[in-house]
Amino acid sequence: MNPETLPIRVLVCDDHPMMREGIAAVIASQPDMCLAGEAGDGREAVAQYRALQPDVALIDIQMPDMNGIEAIQAIRAEFAQARIAVLTTYRGDARALQAIRSGAQAYLLKSALRKELTEAIRALAAGKRYFPAEIAAELANHLGQERLTPREVQVLQLIARGHSNKQVAGDLALSEDTVKGHLRNIMDKLGANNRTHAVTIAIERGFIGL
Repeated sequence: MNPETLPIRVLVCDDHPMMREGIAAVIASQPDMCLAGEAGDGREAVAQYRALQPDVALIDIQMPDMNGIEAIQAIRAEFAQARIAVLTTYRGDARALQAIRSGAQAYLLKSALRKELTEAIRALAAGKRYFPAEIAAELANHLGQERLTPREVQVLQLIARGHSNKQVAGDLALSEDTVKGHLRNIMDKLGANNRTHAVTIAIERGFIGL
């Protein structure tokens, strides 16, 4: 490394201490990187970013108090040039699209970290984007498909919790026929055979969470 080149300063945001330690160890093993700081939840991530203003931030999607998507939105609202990678267990395309729309420039799966992690950090620091091949492929496969509406997501989330059509109708102040209509649209958009299949697909693709 050129003596005049400063190391890439990285902020790691994840609610699991062991995950943070593992990422910190990878960063410490790289001559052109250093750990700027850590955060254990979304609000702390925003506060730490504001205080440290790192070159790159790695932010987990699922965090307490404020989730990763909300934290990214808050950071980008204040720091338009922030370079952020989403760190997640999930590979659902809906989550990836939501993260990208929120301002993330990279999407990393925790299951394939070490090599991709360092590549992503360098890419972001250089002003580039980074998406693993499997994530890019899923995004491409689903780009032409219709998105679920907010109301359809609400209906599906309640069904995933075991609610009947009647219960969903009561919770959302809709008629049962309207709920059935939403279900038909949902199954058409997801290519599902039945409501259970629709829930399974929606969870896999990240439209809803459990």
